[in-house]
Amino acid sequence: MTMTRHLTTFALASCAALFVAAAPARAAAPAEDAALKAAIASPHRTPANVARDGARHPYETLSFFGIKPTQTVVELSPGGGWYTEILAPYLRDKGQLILAGDDPASEQAYFQRSAARMKAKLEALPAVYDKVQVTVFAPGAGKFDYAKPGSADLVLTFRNVHNWISAGEGKAQAVFNSAFAALKPGGVFGVVEHRRPVGQEQDAKASSGYVHQAYVIKLAENAGFKLAASSEINANPRDTADHEGGVWSLPPTFGLKDKDRARYEAIGESDRMTLKFVKP
Repeated sequence: MTMTRHLTTFALASCAALFVAAAPARAAAPAEDAALKAAIASPHRTPANVARDGARHPYETLSFFGIKPTQTVVELSPGGGWYTEILAPYLRDKGQLILAGDDPASEQAYFQRSAARMKAKLEALPAVYDKVQVTVFAPGAGKFDYAKPGSADLVLTFRNVHNWISAGEGKAQAVFNSAFAALKPGGVFGVVEHRRPVGQEQDAKASSGYVHQAYVIKLAENAGFKLAASSEINANPRDTADHEGGVWSLPPTFGLKDKDRARYEAIGESDRMTLKFVKP
């Protein structure tokens, strides 16, 4: 009787062990990045930018791209510096932030003003921005030497692909090619862009500000990238992407001023693709 009981117990334990061994291993949850959270919570950030965290999800987005404080990171077309305010302090001590920004020597006044605003922003707070490297990135003028070839761990761009498409034939592809060249093997190109629904036609100039996700993936693949992952972190199913004034009708721009403002406020910011490409 005792022997039978021992045999039964042994058999059950063996089956349990086999079940555990056969069960698929769960991926370990990524460790929290306290330094990144601290950068996002830093008091130096512009209050209007902080107010948009709920729509732009900076911690989740940057974590998805695999950012680390020791990396060399390029931000293409930083605009007013929404992400720069987070990236600069995060990378300041152990990494390097390269801002590939507008050309102060451009023949176009718009780009001159943009470069001047960024320069003033950086100089106003040296305790945060003193180690930021500023280079020139001007797709319309064919200037792509913003980082040494094979030097970057991560290249990032947020809501800019439509601008590169509108700059002229082949410019967007040239940008993707330049990102590929700037990255080390195994490096990541992180792209966030306004997403045009599959059922809506893609116009050649992306004049609405929206771009088909498949089009962006094709640009990356043509450059040599592999799509490693996509995320719905920045998705917004309320955005139909067929607004009278394009994506700029939505917050925070409200390009149509008070016209249908309540409706656009209810929609919120745009539906965005979030794509992680890797250089083999």
